[in-house]
Amino acid sequence: MRAARYHRYGDPTVLTVEEAPDPAPGPGEIRIRVAAASVNPVDWKVRGGAVRDFLPVDLPAIPGRDAVGLVDRIGEGVQGVGLGDRVFGLGGVTGATAELAVLSAWAPTPAAWSDAEAAGAALVAVTALSGLKALGPLSGRTLLVEGAAGGVGGAAVELAVAAGATVVGTAGAHNHAFLRALGAVPTTYGAGLAERLADVAPQGIDLVLDTAASGSLGELVEIAGDPSRVVTVADHGNAERLGVQAADAVNDSTYLAEAAALGAQGRYTPRVERTYPLEEIAKAHAHSEGGHVRGKIVVVL
Repeated sequence: MRAARYHRYGDPTVLTVEEAPDPAPGPGEIRIRVAAASVNPVDWKVRGGAVRDFLPVDLPAIPGRDAVGLVDRIGEGVQGVGLGDRVFGLGGVTGATAELAVLSAWAPTPAAWSDAEAAGAALVAVTALSGLKALGPLSGRTLLVEGAAGGVGGAAVELAVAAGATVVGTAGAHNHAFLRALGAVPTTYGAGLAERLADVAPQGIDLVLDTAASGSLGELVEIAGDPSRVVTVADHGNAERLGVQAADAVNDSTYLAEAAALGAQGRYTPRVERTYPLEEIAKAHAHSEGGHVRGKIVVVL
């Protein structure tokens, strides 16, 4: 199969497109013929070697965690999915940006989603849902999402609105129209946030989800009034110090099915900033690594 691979840790120039061995699904897994795969920050952090101490990979490695495609092989013990089914989902830390990929968590892809949208859904959806569920019931609550224009933040906004929350989202001014389209009340991040929130959310902030790891976690606790009302999916380093719960992405098919159900109802649509062909995988990684991405970057095979 053709795949994006890197044979050593480094910047995006270590990425190449070449032939690689076909993967085989193990028990409880499926293999898909990939239509598109997304680029996530974890992908370039792993590729660059920054997280090798706790996320080591065997080299050469294929970047990517989530993808969409048609099922072409089914592992032992798997039920409820058939050959040719269009699914989106998650595999391991690596392996998705290739013609064939193995998934350990998946769900049927809503017909309304394009391949690019579906490719960008899995990791952000399970990350956002992990954080939102850790906050408890959302209906009737006012939720602040820090970093609301990014992949996880944008998903969290739509998923929280679907759960009945009033959502305030932080982003740069150029992304405020985007946040309104997602269903959030926008405001600017950074110094003076508490004062701006008093204007846009005079009823107060009940809960906070941090998706940005921008160094604001301490201020977010002050805004919420108690660390128990704040969850971060990004700033694990400061969470313990501040008594804030940190939530991690999990390969959970029930979370993917929940996101897909909302997608089928038109209540959640993964947002894609730009797509790249497989041959431009290095450009896709450089784009993601540059920051300030609105939504997701997707590689189309």
